[in-house]
Amino acid sequence: MPSRPSNPHLALWVAATGLSHGEIARRIAAEAIRQGHRQIAPDATRVRRWIDGERPRPPVPSLLAAAISDAIGQTLTPGDLGLTAQGLTLDSIQLPLLTEAAAQTLAGWTQMDLFIDRRDALRLALGAPLIVAAERMLSGAARRLGPGTKGFDADTTTALEEVTAFFTKSDASKGGGLYRKAIVAQLAEVAGRIEDGVPPSLKARVFAATADLAALAGWVSHDCGRYATAQRYWSYGIYAASEAGQPDRGVEIVTRMSHQMIYLGHPGDALGLLGVAAAKATLPATKALVASQTGRVHAALGDGHSAEHHLGQADELVADGLSDVPAWVDYFDAAEHAGARAVSARDLNSIDDRSRRASVHFTDALALRKPGFDRVRVMDRVGLAAALFYEGEPEHAAQAAHQALDEAARVNSTLVASRLNTLLDAARPYKTATADGVRTRAADLAAVRPTTVAA
Repeated sequence: MPSRPSNPHLALWVAATGLSHGEIARRIAAEAIRQGHRQIAPDATRVRRWIDGERPRPPVPSLLAAAISDAIGQTLTPGDLGLTAQGLTLDSIQLPLLTEAAAQTLAGWTQMDLFIDRRDALRLALGAPLIVAAERMLSGAARRLGPGTKGFDADTTTALEEVTAFFTKSDASKGGGLYRKAIVAQLAEVAGRIEDGVPPSLKARVFAATADLAALAGWVSHDCGRYATAQRYWSYGIYAASEAGQPDRGVEIVTRMSHQMIYLGHPGDALGLLGVAAAKATLPATKALVASQTGRVHAALGDGHSAEHHLGQADELVADGLSDVPAWVDYFDAAEHAGARAVSARDLNSIDDRSRRASVHFTDALALRKPGFDRVRVMDRVGLAAALFYEGEPEHAAQAAHQALDEAARVNSTLVASRLNTLLDAARPYKTATADGVRTRAADLAAVRPTTVAA
């Protein structure tokens, strides 16, 4: 049995071209001449050595990427071919648009996450690399090379769907901290099975469930402060949604990435991601979600006019009814939009107190929340208490705060802990025993649920 190539990404892409190693070498030499590199003339043996793990020196990686891109009609980078210092492109959120290679990269991410357990091992993608990666994943069409079909059957596909539903429900209720490693381990198992092959008859179901699982792995990683890791799982989730034929599923995952950018203080990147998402959204629910989130970002930037424009668009879509809402976006409803309105009003009131009181929107959100969404309900309660402090109602705020803190103690979430810091800021101007009690409880709880973790 032949040994496994040391650069499987390159091996897969060379095989995808259908060309011999000699023809690949000839095309590289021709590309080199076109670019003015007349001294570069590899042969078939050299191509074989690259596949076996030898690292060609620049400019050969870019020439090889250009030759293979031309052969398959799809733009590739040296990173897609495994021709980077890291081998597998673990330090990028880009994925090769080839089923087996993408699954292998996902497996590498999960292994780093589970076994290396270093939160600083990966860099957070920001700016153009982040926006371009999201657009590429939403727009790309993957190729499947291997003929294998032994990774999944009907029973294992059903099991994947069921365990993903269980984890999703548990995260919404209690936060994902307790389940994160189990979710990542499940994703690692799925990656290995995809490499073994997915029967065509099960492809849509397998990749739909995998998109849900990857989106969840990203969300619980974000909620545990592993921000760069979250980006990578979300990237695969967008890719898997495309494989499943669910482009709007990918749009929803991009909104999660934008939420992270808001949370980490990069509103410009959040708007860039939402612009990509808006161009691809087709369902009323995803259009409303994108509009609501876009309005929230503009509010964070202090642009009340743009905020109201987008929030108003979401108002209309929600009022018209979000018919035929898929399960993966059914969390976005009137309550979720009211929450976005509340946070927007809070941000805008810090600039212009003529906006509608944020406490009213938080109250609306709490009244509309469906059972099972305990974490976001706690965030609404903490937000309500903070808003009441800001609005000059300290006694009412303290009552709301103690109820929120009772519930926050039962949820494992750094997102909730971040809201506690907002509550501390809001209560700071009040020098009363009641306010002191709130500050003490909130500070104690925030101390055991830190919000800042190296990514």
